[in-house]
Amino acid sequence: MSTRFFETAPGLDGTEPVARTEYGAVRGMRTGSSFVWRGIPYAAPVSGPHRFRLPRRPQPWDGVRDCFTDGQVAPQNMDNTVPIDRSLAMGEDCLWLNIWAPAATSDVPRPVLVWVHGGAYCLGTAAQGVYDGRKLSETGDVVVVTVNYRVGAFGFLDLSSLSPDFTPNLGLHDQIAALEWVRDNIASFGGDPDNVTLFGESSGAGCVTALLTAPRVAGLFHRAIAQSPPATTVFGPERAAGVAERFLELLELPRERAGELVELPLDRITDAAAILMDEVPVQVPGTLAAAPVVDGELLPGYPTDRFQQGFSHRVPLLIGTNKDESSLFRLFRSPIMPVTPEAVNAMLNGVRDSHPGLSHERIAEITAAYPDLAKSRGALAMSTDAAFRMPAHWVADGHARHSDTWMYRFDHATPMLRAARVGAGHATELPYVFGNFGTFNHDPTFWLGGRKQAMAVSGRMMRRWLAFATHGVPAALDGSKHWPPYRPGVRATLLIDSIDRVVEDPDRELFTAWGERAVGFA
Repeated sequence: MSTRFFETAPGLDGTEPVARTEYGAVRGMRTGSSFVWRGIPYAAPVSGPHRFRLPRRPQPWDGVRDCFTDGQVAPQNMDNTVPIDRSLAMGEDCLWLNIWAPAATSDVPRPVLVWVHGGAYCLGTAAQGVYDGRKLSETGDVVVVTVNYRVGAFGFLDLSSLSPDFTPNLGLHDQIAALEWVRDNIASFGGDPDNVTLFGESSGAGCVTALLTAPRVAGLFHRAIAQSPPATTVFGPERAAGVAERFLELLELPRERAGELVELPLDRITDAAAILMDEVPVQVPGTLAAAPVVDGELLPGYPTDRFQQGFSHRVPLLIGTNKDESSLFRLFRSPIMPVTPEAVNAMLNGVRDSHPGLSHERIAEITAAYPDLAKSRGALAMSTDAAFRMPAHWVADGHARHSDTWMYRFDHATPMLRAARVGAGHATELPYVFGNFGTFNHDPTFWLGGRKQAMAVSGRMMRRWLAFATHGVPAALDGSKHWPPYRPGVRATLLIDSIDRVVEDPDRELFTAWGERAVGFA
């Protein structure tokens, strides 16, 4: 078999595809009816003096490079609840991507979907099994790319207040470098560089909404999907400077020796970062230690403000949240989200303190919308709405004024997840979008049944996401419920469950309480 895009040759496990990039040839492998290349470098290692610098182009290589395994996991604390294969190596040669492409011959370039993984800006990797792009690629006849990038102290801790040698928003810069690589090389894998959909979940979706407001990325992607975006979790330089000072304290490093950060062992930095990542959201609930910052260049302003001012890129957007976002953080006792009444009250106080113009009356109006706020149920609802639900609506309200926008809410939960009081918790939609169930060790999802129904829901979601990537409209094309675009005021929302239904403005009462202007932390 041959295609016009890449060569194929017999291999140990069947046909092996060889694609030619601007840096050298890469050999992948066949899996099912797809080809996959793993660990292709889109940038050079970020070690030594380059540790806290912008990504650089990779060094070209001679011959054919075997791309059969994932690259290194970006430096992070591996002692966490994110399901990462502990056999994977961690290191600073971590700027790589995976590509899945249908093996079938095609003379027409295929749509491309570029995935940005989540993990609270400090965890995760493109190597996680749930992000395997094979089923998505085969179902939609598309090319799927998953991007590994710097996280935590190395990617989203702004150290620029310590020295001009440090660059803020490095994780975002890595993602931009990957998008530029896709633009310049994806045609060799059968992909269409003029039809790229950027999609992500959680902090990955927060990166998507941030990049939608970054002037530099204009033209690098043509559609966007944001699943549970914490769009208001973007901070100002003053707050970032305080976090940077605390980071040096944890490292017992004087400010005048901040330059030594490029020489410290990785584990010393990741250990200090792990303390910082837990400490900050406990001290100031609703905030994170590491997150995108308004640097005046890549991000000229707060993304939610720029959406509402009409400054987001003119591309179609699919955006939404899960019904029970906060439940997963309660289950894992994670400090990242405030899930107790005490923590939620502290979060509200923090919002008021960071917005001098926000009156006590406005705070009272918000809290009045949660009559159970003194109980766990009310605290979880407030946390979900503050971190995800309202930010998604604020983004959609602004973007829909100039570009096609669709809003969803993922409500589906298997009997086991309902019994565990997780419901449609944060990230539970991921296996539905990728069609990958059972990728976690001892996955309890179907212990009480529900597989057949979940597969049907997954099929509809995949078809909608793929139709959006291919045609710019999320139609399932199988007789499923019509999904009308989102409009400010009407706010039509697709509720995804065993039976999909469209509801107009399901969060009307929340808008009355929170208001239409974004509220977050500075």
